[in-house]
Amino acid sequence: MSDDAKIVLLAGASGLTGSRTLDALLEAPEVARVLAITRRPLGREHPRLANRIVQFERLESQLQGLSCDAALCCLGTTLRRAGSAAAFRAVDVGAVLAFARAARAAAARRFVVVSAVGAAPDSRNFYLRTKGEMEQSLEALGFESLDILQPSVLLGLRSEMRPLELLAVLGLPLLGPFLNGKYLGYRGIPARTVGAALLGATRSGRRGVQRYTYGGIQALARLSAPRAVPQPKAPVRAR
Repeated sequence: MSDDAKIVLLAGASGLTGSRTLDALLEAPEVARVLAITRRPLGREHPRLANRIVQFERLESQLQGLSCDAALCCLGTTLRRAGSAAAFRAVDVGAVLAFARAARAAAARRFVVVSAVGAAPDSRNFYLRTKGEMEQSLEALGFESLDILQPSVLLGLRSEMRPLELLAVLGLPLLGPFLNGKYLGYRGIPARTVGAALLGATRSGRRGVQRYTYGGIQALARLSAPRAVPQPKAPVRAR
């Protein structure tokens, strides 16, 4: 990674995007350790993976003493799954900010988060307004590098999907070619591409606050292409 990051803190590794992000991180030769923060065990073993089970209501205290170079956040829910506006905010704002504060305490220099296209704190849409408030609050934390990915609909099969959700996932790619210009950001994008983009953001070397929609996410994903592991040079023999 750029910034010589070796230890990565990941929240939301059990979700659609988070699981793809975890795949990308574990394939990256420069990542020495992934600390995956989840509510329940991932049920996955890897020599560079440490799965930390936490209660998100006590996340900051439970993560005290950790150290990391970068933190990646894939936390998020939907109004339907949350059941209420308050429960939705508790995850998409409360849990995200608690994780970000814990990452700052762990000395993370870069924070990468998945938000949504159109997010704005003054939006009339509750979902987009909540995402915008989350982004605004993250900026106030003062990370050296803050990368905000703003995808549209995430394409991928979840373990539990209603028929209409499945139909949308299968049908949205057909609309993609018709979404161009100012509508490009609203194209559906594979969750695997977004997961790769989170890794790509850690390699970008950019400082400050950066926002990425469809085209930018695709570009970041290309930065996650496999890297060769540096081989030690053979000693030079005297003649």
